[in-house]
Amino acid sequence: MADRVVENQDNEVPEIPEILEKVLLFSLDEAKQKLSQSNEVVPFTALAVKENLFIENHPGESVEACFNAARHTVQHAQGAQAYALCYDGYVEVDEGTKDALIAEGGVPGADKGFAVGYLYECAEDGTVEFENEPAYIGEAPNFMIALKAPGEYSDDEIDEKYTAEDETEFEAVDEGSEEE
Repeated sequence: MADRVVENQDNEVPEIPEILEKVLLFSLDEAKQKLSQSNEVVPFTALAVKENLFIENHPGESVEACFNAARHTVQHAQGAQAYALCYDGYVEVDEGTKDALIAEGGVPGADKGFAVGYLYECAEDGTVEFENEPAYIGEAPNFMIALKAPGEYSDDEIDEKYTAEDETEFEAVDEGSEEE
């Protein structure tokens, strides 16, 4: 997903809602594990619904196809508290272009989302070395801009695939990819 553009006009890190920060950081940690194990990260979304986190992969023929599949999944997730779209990309820094795992996300009804990421380098032997701390990258689109806050939906309005009672907080439920 290297062709996504996230704007960063200043270096000041804004206040990110706590639930969104948790989902973004969880997604980055998942992506770090995947990249370290297989040298590949299929773009995925993570949706926080009640006490659960649902992960769905979005493979595609192009960056736009992955982005559109992720947007379709997230913009209809009534009752979700936050989401992250996580992918392998790059960022422009003073020293040039750096590889980065990027997680961008938002919360229902917010005008904008946020992007954070881990910069990394690949050694000649294939090992991946990540920066110690995630970096704020900039503002991102919010796929949940048209959704209401989670408490404003009745249980009947929340998709039943997000109402599992037996999951623990942020236990990943991998749903694979969705074709529509």
